[in-house]
Amino acid sequence: MIRTILIGLSLFALTACETAKGAGKDIEHAGDAIQDAATDVQQNL
Repeated sequence: MIRTILIGLSLFALTACETAKGAGKDIEHAGDAIQDAATDVQQNL
């Protein structure tokens, strides 16, 4: 029983890490898009 619980918790932790990693990449891409837009605005001024 304890072994099953530990395996379940381990899988949950790995999934959480992948989710955080994916969220970090999404935030990074959004930041890049904002930076590109800001650069375009500065060049057009």
